[in-house]
Amino acid sequence: MHDLIRQLREDNKTKIVMLVADGLGGLPIEPGGPTELEAAKTPNLDKLAAEGTVGLSIPVAPGIAPGSGPGHLGLFGYDPLVHDIGRGVLEALGIGVEVGPYDVAIRGNFCTIDGDGIVTDRRAGRIPTETCVKLVELLRAGVKIEGVETLIEAVREYRMVIRFRGEGLGDDVADTDPLSTGLHTLQPKAGSAGSEKTARIAAEFLRQAKEILKDQTPANFLMMRGFAKFPNIATMEEVYGLRSAAIAVYPMYRGLAKLVGMTVVEPGNTVADQMDALKANWDKFDFFFIHYKYTDSTGEDGNFAKKVEMIEALDVEIPKITALKPDVLIVTGDHSTPSRMKSHSFHPVPLLISAPATVRPDFVTTFGERPCLAGGLGQILAKTIMPLAMAHAGRLQKFGA
Repeated sequence: MHDLIRQLREDNKTKIVMLVADGLGGLPIEPGGPTELEAAKTPNLDKLAAEGTVGLSIPVAPGIAPGSGPGHLGLFGYDPLVHDIGRGVLEALGIGVEVGPYDVAIRGNFCTIDGDGIVTDRRAGRIPTETCVKLVELLRAGVKIEGVETLIEAVREYRMVIRFRGEGLGDDVADTDPLSTGLHTLQPKAGSAGSEKTARIAAEFLRQAKEILKDQTPANFLMMRGFAKFPNIATMEEVYGLRSAAIAVYPMYRGLAKLVGMTVVEPGNTVADQMDALKANWDKFDFFFIHYKYTDSTGEDGNFAKKVEMIEALDVEIPKITALKPDVLIVTGDHSTPSRMKSHSFHPVPLLISAPATVRPDFVTTFGERPCLAGGLGQILAKTIMPLAMAHAGRLQKFGA
């Protein structure tokens, strides 16, 4: 598909906005009830749905629950089954940590374990970033591993980046997060001979970290996720010919954007700040990726009412986007995070395309999972959204004679 896009693309002055409400899709709490999106009062999104066309996006493949990395890469038009990129690199890039050819980057999560080593909270109560910084300083001072250069940086709340630098390091190492409370953390296990050295270093890091953190509360241990080396990947400009900007508050999503060659602009701290950044940079770019985190975090916390509130808060900001008159506005999520499940799920994600000059309206007048099931877009793979956006923006020539 990328080869075809390169062949057909043409430049013009149209603008494309992709608004990603992380974890947007949901489920009813009770049988027959509304999902979070259906329960939310969203007059602005409903108006866009009535004027545009809707459907459902499948992030990777039917039945597959994606991580945020694969989910976003699909939205950017990169097949996540081809571009399998570990979260560690994305997190590192997001906070400006260099990842070179001799490096393996890892995302670390502070967690809480009991006296038997059982995980009681995978996110250590979402400790404040200030606490994370202090704990990272303890690890920096205490962890010493011979034969490897170790870098540790705080990210946000309970997250950190760990980077190992040295000869002979591979990234085929399993996560140590058991993905559920009530279980022991896992040992870092190499999936191939070329990554056994990395697994041994990670195990020693965790052994030392456990001793250093044992008296801390609530973050008295950590888990490692997304072991990754830097991948070889074409940029958005190389593939689509688009000058692209990312307006994302959370570091990992800034890292995703940098990975595909987007310019990361200062987003501020709130969704209102992000909309100000969109307006301030409107004349500089062709494509804008806006990331909204709070629909995901509230879903992971199992807080249905709060997720509804966060959807409504996003809806209030929609007129600031439409006032700029984008030629194409896409609203969707990278995956579903139903508060009923408290995790990413395999369910297709609501998708809306507003393109006043080219859209073929359907009969749907509201934005929600059930209305989207009846929408004109049908159910499509996320990786096909960017070609649709390019077509609606008049940026693709005819294929063939």
